[in-house]
Amino acid sequence: MAKGKDVRVRVILECTSWCARNGVNKESPGISRYITQKNRHNTPSRLELRKFCRYCHKHTIHGEIKK
Repeated sequence: MAKGKDVRVRVILECTSWCARNGVNKESPGISRYITQKNRHNTPSRLELRKFCRYCHKHTIHGEIKK
């Protein structure tokens, strides 16, 4: 039987760089976010990945946020 908590969960990754939030790029202000999955048993801590931020126009660290 299936348990109540799934092993794989959806997480939202948000850009941790300050360039979009401080208004350096005035043409397209916003926050870059990605949706992915992680295995709760293998990665119990918060996930951090290098992803491309379209507002910073470079690869930055994207960290997991709460839903």
